[in-house]
Amino acid sequence: MSKKIEVDTKTFIRFWLVILGLGLIALFLWKAQTGLLLVGISIFLAIAIRPLVKIVNNLNRKKKRPVLSAVVAYCIVVGVLGIALAVIGPVVVNETVKFVGQIPDTFEHTLGGWDGINDFGRNIGIANLQEEVLVVLQKFSNDFVSNFGSTVVTSVGTVANIVTTTILVLVLTLLFLLEGPGLLESFWGALEKDSSKKSRVVATRKMITRMTDVISTFVSKQVAVAILDGVITALAVFVLSLIFDFSAGLAFPMGLIAMVFCLIPMFGQVIGCVLITLILFFSSQIASVAFLVFYIVYAQIENNVIAPKIQGAALNLPIVIILSAITVGTYMLGLVGAIIAIPIAGCVKVWLEEYPKLKAIT
Repeated sequence: MSKKIEVDTKTFIRFWLVILGLGLIALFLWKAQTGLLLVGISIFLAIAIRPLVKIVNNLNRKKKRPVLSAVVAYCIVVGVLGIALAVIGPVVVNETVKFVGQIPDTFEHTLGGWDGINDFGRNIGIANLQEEVLVVLQKFSNDFVSNFGSTVVTSVGTVANIVTTTILVLVLTLLFLLEGPGLLESFWGALEKDSSKKSRVVATRKMITRMTDVISTFVSKQVAVAILDGVITALAVFVLSLIFDFSAGLAFPMGLIAMVFCLIPMFGQVIGCVLITLILFFSSQIASVAFLVFYIVYAQIENNVIAPKIQGAALNLPIVIILSAITVGTYMLGLVGAIIAIPIAGCVKVWLEEYPKLKAIT
């Protein structure tokens, strides 16, 4: 038996206005996702730098200068990252060029030149492997030349976007670092004026404060572990350079590589170790193997003894949650997502702990 439901005009219009409003909000979020992401990253970085700001501010006990301290802390972080990129980049390029320059000699001595290639080809059923290789190389060369113009234009556009995005994030981070605390105080003060909602506002503020503490604590302790990792790596490479007679100048950039990649939870050490081992392989194969063995042993000590002592139980998250957060963060935001995934998971944990208390407040 069917029933007829009557809806008045106002209810009908309100219903579709709500649907339209939700659609417009979803469209706005979709269109502005890149901008919102950059703002979110900037806020995260500003929160992460706050412990350093407090340290700088406490250096002068007689007179506190929060604005100057924020600028100094910001310059320290940006300066360190800039030096790391400026040192690591040329070293990787130079070692790669050296390796490419050694390819002809390596090809001749280890593979026997084209005669050795042809012998290998006959063993697998190819009469003239040299000719096949040359045909493939020629085709690759022709395709590269024909697509060179579009490749250059695309590369220039990509580099321009990266530079623009980086500058925007740096500026936003500084502004949030300088004006963020004041804006938050004004925001909470305005909400607390309503006495009927004051207890709820206080509880919400406590929850947000716990979340920011989780982010700043995790990042500061992760940076401490990364610095230690970089120092140990630099010392190890320096000692190996004395033993196996290659450039000791590799020690500092290799330490920076280890420090940067150690900031990535769980997978960072593996990536840094593989990259450093490959770079050392270009200079000394025995040294690269020795470093690989040393770093594997040191990584076990760091992960099981040193890092837990430094980091403590700041987040107290199960390993499955950590791994899941890193996986999702990596696929969403790449390297940046891998770095911020665990603090965000810690914030979700705080929210789950505080929400029942917040809900219980009338």
